[in-house]
Amino acid sequence: MNKKVIKTTKKKNIKETGKRKAVKVYEGILTTNRKGFGFVSCEGMEEDIFIPRSKMNGAFHLDQVKVELINGHGRRSEGRILKVLKRGIKQLIGTYQECRGFGFVVPDNIKIADDIHIAPGMENKAADGEKVVVKILSYGGDRKSPEGRITEVLGDPFAPGVDILSVVRAHELPFDFDDEVKAASEAVSLKIKKSELKGRRDLRDIMMVTIDGEDSKDLDDAVSLTMKGKDYILGVHIADVSHYVKEDSVLDKEALKRGTSVYLPGKVIPMLPERLSNGICSLNAGEDRLAMSCIMRITANGVIKSYDICESVINVNRRMTYTKVAAILEAGDKALLKEYKAFNTMFKRMERLALALKKMRNKRGAIDFDLPESSIELDDEGRVTDIKAYERNSATSMIEQFMLSANECVAGYMLGKALPFIYRIHETPDADRMGELMDLLRSFGYNVKGDPAKIKPKEVQRLIANCLGKPEEDLVRSLSLRSMKQARYSTECIGHFGLAAKEYTHFTSPIRRYPDLQIHRILKEQLHDKLRKKRIAHYEAILEGVANKCSECERKAVDAERDADKMKMAEYMLDHLGEEFEAVISGVTGWGMYVQLPNTVEGMVPVSKIPGDDFSYSEKEHALVGRFSGVCYRLGQKVTVKAKDVDKLMHTIDFELAWKDKRGHKKKNEKRRNKTRRK
Repeated sequence: MNKKVIKTTKKKNIKETGKRKAVKVYEGILTTNRKGFGFVSCEGMEEDIFIPRSKMNGAFHLDQVKVELINGHGRRSEGRILKVLKRGIKQLIGTYQECRGFGFVVPDNIKIADDIHIAPGMENKAADGEKVVVKILSYGGDRKSPEGRITEVLGDPFAPGVDILSVVRAHELPFDFDDEVKAASEAVSLKIKKSELKGRRDLRDIMMVTIDGEDSKDLDDAVSLTMKGKDYILGVHIADVSHYVKEDSVLDKEALKRGTSVYLPGKVIPMLPERLSNGICSLNAGEDRLAMSCIMRITANGVIKSYDICESVINVNRRMTYTKVAAILEAGDKALLKEYKAFNTMFKRMERLALALKKMRNKRGAIDFDLPESSIELDDEGRVTDIKAYERNSATSMIEQFMLSANECVAGYMLGKALPFIYRIHETPDADRMGELMDLLRSFGYNVKGDPAKIKPKEVQRLIANCLGKPEEDLVRSLSLRSMKQARYSTECIGHFGLAAKEYTHFTSPIRRYPDLQIHRILKEQLHDKLRKKRIAHYEAILEGVANKCSECERKAVDAERDADKMKMAEYMLDHLGEEFEAVISGVTGWGMYVQLPNTVEGMVPVSKIPGDDFSYSEKEHALVGRFSGVCYRLGQKVTVKAKDVDKLMHTIDFELAWKDKRGHKKKNEKRRNKTRRK
């Protein structure tokens, strides 16, 4: 019988020869490892497919591939790459190193197994040890190394600014605006004409403030608060960016391409040119500004009774900072109370309202992860001077509650109209991930019950509440967050699990997030009764693509911000080698334990560097356990560590146990020896 291939809709092939044999073929994304092997993640499969180095077939990190399953037994399936469908990486960042007659680039990305061969004439005048951008010309395979051409020399990796530039290039973030975009921004008038106020609600007599960080320049939200009887009238006023960035314009296309602003240590890559983001679109105090306002009537218990969404013109009275407002509310700073006397009553009312809103959300099951974030301080040359845990206060929480309320109202309004829209969704966690979290909490001694497949936000909230004030509190919050799916943008309103909200969107940051800008356009058309058949069809055609693009840009920005933070943390620890720190074990694996310092810096104690015993990973206990001594290192445990080694280029920090923690081994081993002698 001749060979015949029958394709099914489930991406399975059946090769018919003299003997019928089924071959399972899937498509997915390959993630490689520095050691040369990799894993293919396929949609709908619970476990990734393991790919040995010998079965890579020329595939590269992040390639979209077709993979054949060759062994489906045991805990993990094994496969071979049949074909590369789409290349995931076309250029990368690394360090150029010269060799005899040629050169090679060592990739910054530790997941890429092979160095990139640079033939003579392809080095673009790069010097040994310099950071470079390399375009991949050949991906190698069949025992051949990948080959490339250096397209840009970034310079000495330890020179000021080169490190951040490397992150920007590595993640292919758009950096400068081209001349066409700059010209379009220059054409925008910085003055508001009387004709632009037509049809807008005039709110310039309403007392309002912006409350942001000290260094913020793109101020896209202002808040106001008055009373009507016992009810609060909360106004959330958002810069009307869509008035200046028209659909399909040069500025609009550039904003969609970027998707979001990116915030790196000492550097902001804005979604919009500065003339807009820090100028006419920024709600600067004392200047008339066009806005989109959501004005809500809220009871003393935090229940939103009604709301009104409108186009407006506003004039912010004061530019406040989180620090100043918190000092007024928490510390009763006399000098600030005097300086902002006219606003103190409003601030106090805002504090009470925010507490009521938070209590209401907690009651319905909203999860407060409230994890410490990193605050990285730099000098004028971009070098790290200090790293601290970013301190949240009553003012940051207050603004967060107000923005959440406006976002929920806008989402509810558009859902009620049953019109095309972009929502911010957060899906129910996978049962397996939640099951692992529950098992972990049981190992901490918590009596955890319930079906992980039917988990509700209230139950996750209860898990975290049980740990409040205990040493493992931050760890449990972190692990709970890791068990969640990523929030994303969608045209379907399926709710937000983390907020326990039936409908939610992003309306409040159109200067730095494209979905908010798109949402403003749709809202304005609805308010002007222009969402007729043709426009509805238009939005139905484009919004899914916009949502997917913005989700992708957001993930890229988060990855870049995380990489930049890790790099700066490594730089900071270079000046603290040999010093001891109190830390908490934040992760445990077969190759070591991750530890986090109070200032959020995280590194690893390799298992090979833990003295006194042969340690192995116990999955049941989520710990490293000594074979002979019984000494155990588990998640959440406090340890004292010493900074041992740092590789800024690889963003890695290695610690070792300090003397006081090493003594535990000696004492336990001594007891064991004494017990053995008695026997």
